[in-house]
Amino acid sequence: MTVPVLILAGSRDGERDPLAQMGKVTHKALLPIGGTPMIDRVVHSLEQTSGIGRIWVSIEHPEYLAHLGDRVALIKASPSPSESVLNAVRMIGTPCLVTTADHALLQPQWVEEFLEKSCAAQVDLTAGIALRETIQRDVPQTERTYIHLSDISFSGCNLFWLGNETSLEVIALWRQLQRYRKRPWRMALTLGLSTILRVLTKTLTSWRLEERIHTLTGASVRLIPLSDGRAAVDVDKPSDAHLVAQLLETW
Repeated sequence: MTVPVLILAGSRDGERDPLAQMGKVTHKALLPIGGTPMIDRVVHSLEQTSGIGRIWVSIEHPEYLAHLGDRVALIKASPSPSESVLNAVRMIGTPCLVTTADHALLQPQWVEEFLEKSCAAQVDLTAGIALRETIQRDVPQTERTYIHLSDISFSGCNLFWLGNETSLEVIALWRQLQRYRKRPWRMALTLGLSTILRVLTKTLTSWRLEERIHTLTGASVRLIPLSDGRAAVDVDKPSDAHLVAQLLETW
């Protein structure tokens, strides 16, 4: 069985990303890294990955990716990433792999490892992560944003496995939290006071987080640690672009 994949290439609320402005392109996805647009690198890696089926790309203006031809199927993006995922996956169906266009380092072996572990987990949704110690071992020069739980500290790897329709309930929760991102108290009410207190006191474990998401959505979820810390390196700022270019030169 092959699995379709959705690449998120849109801009939040249609705004032009600072990196896109820096590179004088319409979207961050088109920013050249080592002379090649990031979206092209992601598509190429997925094409080299065993088990991957049709590649779909979500972007506000599909005509901007006309150069990819029939290598991908294009879907018009929604104002937010969560809405884009919900609308696209309802069209594509599940199971489905989701990643992002700014994951310029993406390697087939990372995707294959993530898919294998996700299938073995037998849950509704998985999220790829890299543990802090793994990142510091493999790419100590990177500056990542870490989520600190009581048992692990990690950074996301922009890889998500949506195993079935139930997984979309987690995306719906994500959409709700995005709507409240400028109203922290509403986010706190959504997640629950006990969860917020555990975060503040650094007593929230990874399994309690997974359990809380299950309580809120009815979906079983699992964080999937990957073995290569470089899998957590995406391009969010100019220093990331420079780092990724350097890493690609020595790959």
